Amino acid sequence: MSSLLSLAIWTPIVFGAVLLALGRDEHARAVRWIALIGALAGLLVTLPLYGGFQTGTAAMQFVEKAVWIERFNINYHLGVDGISFWFVPLTAFITVIVVLASWESITERVNQYMGAFLILSGLMIGVFTALDGMLFYVFFEATLIPMYLIIGIWGGPNKIYAAFKFFLYTLLGSLLMLIALIYLYNQSGGSFDIAAWHKMPLSSTAQTLLFFAFFAAFAVKVPMWPVHTWLPDVHVEAPTGGSAVLAAIMLKLGAYGFLRFSLPIAPDASREWAWLMIALSLVAVIYVGLVAMVQKDMKKLVAYSSVAHMGFVTLGFFIFNDLGVSGGLVQMIAHGFVSGAMFLSIGVLYDRVHSREIAAYGGVVNTMPNFTAFALLFAMANCGLPGTAGFVGEWMVILGAVKANFWIGLAAATALIFGAAYTLWMFKRVYLGPVGNSHVKELTDIGSREFLILSLLAIAVLAMGLYPRPFTDVMDTSVAELLKHVALQKLN
Repeated sequence: MSSLLSLAIWTPIVFGAVLLALGRDEHARAVRWIALIGALAGLLVTLPLYGGFQTGTAAMQFVEKAVWIERFNINYHLGVDGISFWFVPLTAFITVIVVLASWESITERVNQYMGAFLILSGLMIGVFTALDGMLFYVFFEATLIPMYLIIGIWGGPNKIYAAFKFFLYTLLGSLLMLIALIYLYNQSGGSFDIAAWHKMPLSSTAQTLLFFAFFAAFAVKVPMWPVHTWLPDVHVEAPTGGSAVLAAIMLKLGAYGFLRFSLPIAPDASREWAWLMIALSLVAVIYVGLVAMVQKDMKKLVAYSSVAHMGFVTLGFFIFNDLGVSGGLVQMIAHGFVSGAMFLSIGVLYDRVHSREIAAYGGVVNTMPNFTAFALLFAMANCGLPGTAGFVGEWMVILGAVKANFWIGLAAATALIFGAAYTLWMFKRVYLGPVGNSHVKELTDIGSREFLILSLLAIAVLAMGLYPRPFTDVMDTSVAELLKHVALQKLN
């Protein structure tokens, strides 16, 4: 039981390393099957975590600890609580989906492509489970390398520009976080233990400086407005699998960082600057939602939609009540399913027509009725329709916001209107009406592999929308403990 988290991290990484060792494309068929076996093995080792997880405690579970770099007291220290738990199986699940989705569309350097995704999967799970500050930083930065290669090698015409922009934005933000980690290490007497940092008394000046150092790293990763401009460029150029993983998991690394570092380590500064976080979140929710409405490229529209939906997450975290924080966490998981499904749906069309322009389609329902049914479900989830995963988190955040301040709640609720506007506008233009052109006329409906992928995502979207209790039960105690810790620190 005690090594489950290590298995979750290293199983996909080992399979990824094996794939990199194989020849380039002469073994493409074997590579795909090895990648699928690796992704499934990575998912299977995360399943016992749910059975063994205790919901009534906020303590870290499945803890592993071993000395890594003794001289600097850096440990290989892993564990999950209610806040981080669900991101482990979510990451493994999305990796399986991406391997299946890339089965036919990737024909060059297949071993490197699949290997990069499996290694990325293990590194992202490492971020969610690291309890040592330096270990967290190593995993956090290491995720940039495979994603940089995925964009730069298998991306679109401007892939080099997009890859550089992605790497530089996220790396520069993280350098300030590294300074903050070293400061905390010195202040704590030479410890990188994140739990020990949570209990450290810090002056208001130190807290403010730490808050903004962490903000620089995590806001870029989420991404929050106005440091969101890298995301649409990267999504447009990234291959379909890259977009799905970026939206479904990588954006969550930043939001998770706020809960693991900013709020518990700098609680006074978090409260003092909550107005700024709320303001930036509302700008993301409202302004970026309006920007999404005028997009002509489907990927760009969904990319801006991701920024708006992640604005709900940061808004929920900084209204400091249980509904808001739990709602933000639920929204992170739901967005993983929904945005991943939206990007994969665009990939299905792109593989056939090789265009992401909304104007290049029209009347797809006439030639791809089965696929259109899935696309409609995912579009409705993106709008926040009750009964889908997209509704639960947003509804909880709006309830929490109204509880904190009616006008903040009202402003946040406008996102549901804008979300419906741009998503349904895109759906109408692409899927409904008469057949738009000869390309659409020649389309063939989804095959069994694509049907399986979209079915798995549809089941996840509906299951979470209709019965979110397994998700909320796991996180409730940990969220309550976090809020209690932030409130107590404030009183002290």
